[in-house]
Amino acid sequence: MELPSSRALARRYEALVASGAIVEDAAQLAAVRKLDALNDHLAEVRLASKKSSLGWLFARKKNEMWAAVRGLYMWGGVGRGKTMLMDLFMEVTVIRRKRRVHFHEFMAETHERIHAWRQALKRGEVKGDDPIPPVADQIALETRLLCFDEFAVTDIADAMILGRLFTQLFARGVIVVATSNVATENLYKDGLNRQLFLPFLSLLSKHVEVLKLDSPTDYRLEKLGGSKVYMTPLGTETARAFDDLWRALTHGMPEHAEHLEMKGRRIEVPRVASGIARFSFADLCCNPLGAADYLRIAHAYGTVFIENVPAMDMARRNEAKRFINLIDTLYDNGVKTVISAEVDADGLYRAASGAEIFEFDRTISRLIEMRSDAYLSGENRSTARPDMHSH
Repeated sequence: MELPSSRALARRYEALVASGAIVEDAAQLAAVRKLDALNDHLAEVRLASKKSSLGWLFARKKNEMWAAVRGLYMWGGVGRGKTMLMDLFMEVTVIRRKRRVHFHEFMAETHERIHAWRQALKRGEVKGDDPIPPVADQIALETRLLCFDEFAVTDIADAMILGRLFTQLFARGVIVVATSNVATENLYKDGLNRQLFLPFLSLLSKHVEVLKLDSPTDYRLEKLGGSKVYMTPLGTETARAFDDLWRALTHGMPEHAEHLEMKGRRIEVPRVASGIARFSFADLCCNPLGAADYLRIAHAYGTVFIENVPAMDMARRNEAKRFINLIDTLYDNGVKTVISAEVDADGLYRAASGAEIFEFDRTISRLIEMRSDAYLSGENRSTARPDMHSH
């Protein structure tokens, strides 16, 4: 018996259109239909797998049923609504064992799991010569549905294990839904030893349907382009404008706090909605964060809000140094940045001496350029980044 289509995601999408939060878009609607169909398929398999009375004997057959479900890989330019659609899918999916994670974050964790397994092997706690199957077992036990934000392969260490890792994950019935700025055939383009990566691409094409979200409009740019992205002075009016822009860009989606793993440490991200992160100046510049931490943030979020940036002087030299590093990293990675500050950019650092005076000149010109439509169009973010991850 066929289950009736729930159209759960379509209903949520229609409600957002009706409320004026978003404009109806044909390309997005096509993705909504695909995601609803996938959710229906997941519901059928879930029902069928629960009906079996064979218990653990049925486990292998169960994995085969899940493995037959094809996930979805949605790609397209920035600001086309991919993150919003992923938000809606995560809200409505029937799968309880689900996880949404930035792709770089997932791969960093995977390398850590492999390292931990090798340490356990040295201590004689595990047997075998290949860490990939036990690591895939761990991931599959935790997660049935893996949702990846910004699927992008820029690291040779990732590229070399992806085929083997995902062969094991797909065999265990893990389903993948991903968003990306690049077509599957352009993943790891011009990467070192790319021929060794090609089997992963043919594996991926068997297990996910690829959908190009070719909406003609960059909605994020449309909303950002007409808005002030550097707001001053601090006060009720600026705080209200900052909150309004946050709500407009996140479509009023629910917020949550999360953290990014960074070599055994955690970078706390106090507010995230629709793939956009929101920090205070204190979160980013009064805590002991460095360039590598800012790079992790830049890779995890396409848009970052930073509120309450104060005017700084020699007494806040350390914070000023961190702010210089932060803006450099966000700029180099094409991250759209919305700031509320005490004063205009050219008044943010005042000191009589010190190297920061000259360094801050570059920060000022970058802060000004980061408000331009050319920067906000995000073209420099959609190009493949160099291999800058090390594990």
